[in-house]
Amino acid sequence: TTRGASHTVRVLPARAAPYAQHLIEKVPPDLSKFLIAPMPGLLVRLDVAQGDKVEAGQPLAVVEAMKMENILRAAKSGTVKSISATTGDSLAVDAVILELE
Repeated sequence: TTRGASHTVRVLPARAAPYAQHLIEKVPPDLSKFLIAPMPGLLVRLDVAQGDKVEAGQPLAVVEAMKMENILRAAKSGTVKSISATTGDSLAVDAVILELE
């Protein structure tokens, strides 16, 4: 960033630069409809059931990690489509807890 403008710069070795234009850009998948465990831990409480309507910011679940309880909230409004984990489950990083419609 300079003088209020942002620039993207890509520095490549001279032998790789001609091939850069042929690379396909990876688009990250849309995970906004999933509640994903941000850290390994124990699912202590699930505050919603399948079919419940939720609003953005509403608490959905509580995960205990390193003796701390972390409240996981809805990123957007929607309806709970399916629940993949139950209370007492041990969760890995990026484990899907529930899916919203």
